[in-house]
Amino acid sequence: MDVWEANSVSAAYTPHPCTVSGQTRCTGEDCAITSRYDGVCDPDGCDFNSFRMGDKSFYGKGLTVDTSSKFTVVTQFLTSTNSSSGTLSEIRRLYVQNGKVIQNSKVNIPGMDAMDSITTNFCTQQKTTFGDTNSFAAHGGLANMGKAFANGMVLVMSVWDDHAANMLWLDSNYPTTADATKPGIARGTCATTSGKPTDVETSAANASVTYSNIRFGPIGSTYTGSSTTTTTTGSSSSTTRTTSTSTTTSTAPAATQTKFGQW
Repeated sequence: MDVWEANSVSAAYTPHPCTVSGQTRCTGEDCAITSRYDGVCDPDGCDFNSFRMGDKSFYGKGLTVDTSSKFTVVTQFLTSTNSSSGTLSEIRRLYVQNGKVIQNSKVNIPGMDAMDSITTNFCTQQKTTFGDTNSFAAHGGLANMGKAFANGMVLVMSVWDDHAANMLWLDSNYPTTADATKPGIARGTCATTSGKPTDVETSAANASVTYSNIRFGPIGSTYTGSSTTTTTTGSSSSTTRTTSTSTTTSTAPAATQTKFGQW
């Protein structure tokens, strides 16, 4: 589960289900030797990248989620029964910045509903509209992702670069040979010549990231912020301000990582 893959330009969260349960050593074509889609896990996943999903003014420096200052990323996992024993059916994303809760952007792609979270319907529409292989469904979709969660996972945080595709799948036009006007190809504003590890490790050798105040708990309990909802009827409108609360935690010590990982 890619809870958060991002830089200052683009961001995505992406479940990658597998057909196996628990730690598994693959052999033969289960390792996707001939085709990337033959392996036991979904290589593409079902991603929600606001830029790729048609909202190019949502995430970035000076935008709705302003990446030039600190913000909190909230990921919510919901089940079909709204309980811990149900089947995973939806993964939501929220942001909190400067005390304000920012709802996720909505899909703005012709042929797709204006959804703002990852569901089976979202993934099916995305794969169909973008013309992508639906490896996500073939590997069990959200249901198998939920089974993997039930087995337990380890949270891993890092700074890394990409020796296979130069990170273009996150923040540029990818595949680079495709028409950038085709839905799903444009994923960010970076040039297709950017992201080469040899360049990144030279120009940004001292790059770092700080993760702090990491929390988990019941839906709505891990963050504090206010949100404003405006309802318009005829010529009048009303505004309602709601506030969510959470328990307080001490500030985590700054974490600095100056090495680069490899994909």
